[in-house]
Amino acid sequence: MRGFKGGMFGEAVRMGMGRKFSAGDLQLVLLALLDERPRHGYELIKTLEERSGGFYVPSPGVIYPALTYLEETGLAEVENEGTKKLYKITESGRQRVEENRQMIEHTLSKLERMGEKMAFVNRMFDPQQHGRHRENDEDEEFMRDNGDIRAARQLLRSALRMRYPWSPTEAARISGILERAAMEILQGGKPDPQA
Repeated sequence: MRGFKGGMFGEAVRMGMGRKFSAGDLQLVLLALLDERPRHGYELIKTLEERSGGFYVPSPGVIYPALTYLEETGLAEVENEGTKKLYKITESGRQRVEENRQMIEHTLSKLERMGEKMAFVNRMFDPQQHGRHRENDEDEEFMRDNGDIRAARQLLRSALRMRYPWSPTEAARISGILERAAMEILQGGKPDPQA
């Protein structure tokens, strides 16, 4: 399973607080998305990617077996459209969604919260990439820097993504690191007068 963007995290997607996004959870989430409207497999992948702000991008090797299972168990049906398959929820699928509505809504809202947090982190490190307009040329030039600083910003963003979601203790630790780095940058290499 590819799980997180970049495929670094093995067989299960951590959904925070030790919870894993299991195959059963994924099947229920897919059913809930099909309950909204019929979709192709690729659309389901893109929907999960969008709702999580790019944090969770399931591979076709995860999505299509889950859809096949839903079809084989009568929870979804398939309509062939040329080379594509359109997946639709069945009445028993709707019943399964209703029976598990609370868990599904919890999982989807967790995905969306992760997406909002990742969008904030992305804007913080590269506002132009996400469509925000800078007010003056100096800021635009700063954000276009292609040197070592940009590479370091990208490394920091990757490190934050790898550690996310973080516990309150981990958030405090990361915040302290970032604050110390900001202070060192502001001091311009001069020793801290308070040290």
